[in-house]
Amino acid sequence: MAVEQNSLIENYSIVIVNVAVAVIHYQDQYLLGFRAASQHQGNRYEFVGGKIDAHETATQALIREVSEETGIDIANNIAVKLGRLHHDYGDKRVCLQVYRIEVTAQQYQQYKNLSQGLEGQKLTWVEKQKLLAGDYDLPAANKTILAWLQLPTQISITYPLEHFNNASNPMTVWVQYHQEHLQIGALVYIRIKETGTEESINQLLHLRNDIKAIIPYNFYTEKADNTVINRQIVARHLTQAQLMQCSNGIAKNDIPDFIIASSLPLVVSCHDKESIDAANQLAKACLKHQLAPVIGIFLAPVEYTQTHPDTSPLGWEAWSRLAELADIPVIGLGGLSPVMSDQAMLHGGVAVAGIRQFFK
Repeated sequence: MAVEQNSLIENYSIVIVNVAVAVIHYQDQYLLGFRAASQHQGNRYEFVGGKIDAHETATQALIREVSEETGIDIANNIAVKLGRLHHDYGDKRVCLQVYRIEVTAQQYQQYKNLSQGLEGQKLTWVEKQKLLAGDYDLPAANKTILAWLQLPTQISITYPLEHFNNASNPMTVWVQYHQEHLQIGALVYIRIKETGTEESINQLLHLRNDIKAIIPYNFYTEKADNTVINRQIVARHLTQAQLMQCSNGIAKNDIPDFIIASSLPLVVSCHDKESIDAANQLAKACLKHQLAPVIGIFLAPVEYTQTHPDTSPLGWEAWSRLAELADIPVIGLGGLSPVMSDQAMLHGGVAVAGIRQFFK
């Protein structure tokens, strides 16, 4: 996989440093280093990684840096692309190319007591729950990675309301069906287009307080009297059409008020290069202005789907080429099943999503 040169010149003056970042873990144990006080962004924890040399790809740099810093050989481990982060520290601009790498049980047993790296830096394994809770102070550019790590490998999508049109009260049956059939602890994209259904969404979340939800961006306002339900809602969703409507303004740093006002991360839908470019622009703008991040792209359709029978599927190879363009974690959608999550990762994604195959 080709990557940019280690140092590029932007506007003839600003140097951008490309860095490979390895989010190394074994199950829910994650490996962090600690930066010395004398270093840039010192006295903070960080994921393992370093500069990408001019002759290297990002994955080659990962293998070299992890070996040099920890002694762990990840040449045969799968590197799952999470995304790219473009961050301006004021005195330095960096592009972090971030990959998640799970070590084997044998590797973890060998290195689980590792407390000092080969370059003298402190190393520690930390629990994912504590990492995501912010117990470990990370550089600003790393904090979006924590939001990315909250995405599971499988995401359920609700049936459209029209699927229950034969019922005397479709909305009641919609709630009942999803209450009974959603997997325990699932992350669910509540894809419902009809207005006036917010109360039914709230009802489903109340009945299934074990699930987390992605909701349409204009279907919910954060309310103090809905504290429990607020905790279940982890992101808002923009369709491709909504994303493209925002794109001209975003290019001029005119970010829509609903994005500025919300503390919830965004998930967007994309189907082509143009929309992925728009999603990348939005992600950069959110990072620049310290807004809630864009944490995922639904890229579809991979395969033929009954939901959109007239849409030609991309196929895995074309899907993979589009996924490589994204600066954000990519989720496969369209004719997929939960067992295809590994296939998505091999093609540049982090997860799969769907309707029919994702219910018990």
